[in-house]
Amino acid sequence: MAAQQPVSGTPIGLVAGEIDEFADASTRASTALGAPRRIQPRRPFNFGRWFAATGWRHVVGVVMVAFSLFPIIFVISSSLNPRGTLTGSNALFSKIGLDSYVRILSDPQVPFTTWFGNTLLISGITAVATVFLGALAAYSFSRMRFTGRRFGLISIVVVQMFPQLLAVVAIFLLMSAIGDWFPAIGLNTHVGLIMVYLGGALGVNTYLMYGFFNTVPASIDEAAKIDGAGHARIFFTIILRLVAPILAVVALLSFIASVNEFVVASVLLIDTEQQTLAVGLTKLVSNPRYADWSAFSAGAVIAALPVVALFLFLQKYIVGGLTAGAVK
Repeated sequence: MAAQQPVSGTPIGLVAGEIDEFADASTRASTALGAPRRIQPRRPFNFGRWFAATGWRHVVGVVMVAFSLFPIIFVISSSLNPRGTLTGSNALFSKIGLDSYVRILSDPQVPFTTWFGNTLLISGITAVATVFLGALAAYSFSRMRFTGRRFGLISIVVVQMFPQLLAVVAIFLLMSAIGDWFPAIGLNTHVGLIMVYLGGALGVNTYLMYGFFNTVPASIDEAAKIDGAGHARIFFTIILRLVAPILAVVALLSFIASVNEFVVASVLLIDTEQQTLAVGLTKLVSNPRYADWSAFSAGAVIAALPVVALFLFLQKYIVGGLTAGAVK
């Protein structure tokens, strides 16, 4: 038991711990009354302790940024190289010129503007149709209860495990057979390519939107039904506004995937005037005798501009759309 010490002015002794507590209370009271507060001395800077706590994170961040920016800087440097070779671009920005951009935009044998227009058309329609059809399917799975609902959700996930590359031969034969009956949606048509893109993208996007739709309270639907609204009115006037972030994310992902897709587009689009930018630019470097890497890089830089513009326009929705549907 702690020894008691007499305190002046009182006949009762206090335990030593109580005396310390009384002193701390007196110090706090004097500080509150405006008395000068005791300043604790700062510990000297220790680089090892700082690096172990937060410094290594800065190093990892700098390395990742450099790793991500180097390909972009290399492509821009190659596009500004007037020689048109890839090996001459090893020295970044050793020579700067716009010859590659002028050559790819003015060469009559390279219909770059046609390829660019085809890419924007196909990617834009695919993005809009994917968002609309995926939202309809996600709303049905989230709000309605019907036979086969659980099996349908599992099937969507299982089908997405197999890459679309495995079905290229089957897609070609299927589109060739369809083209014999309906030439407008068969081989060498933009409509046929858009239909193939929609079939491949609806599964994963539907499941992604399904998780986001589940975060919207069902009480909103019930309140609207009490007021006499049906499923169509609830979907178009209420739900779509509440799930705008995930719609923007799906539109962006679908647009980027359609712009960068090469394998299916190269199989279905035969004529040069019908091809997309990814397929057309490959022809610039497919010649073993002379590959115009500078013009290829210039076309890649121009092709990235719509994607960057769309990303900046939808930036405020991206983080919320990707994270809100991740948990229930």
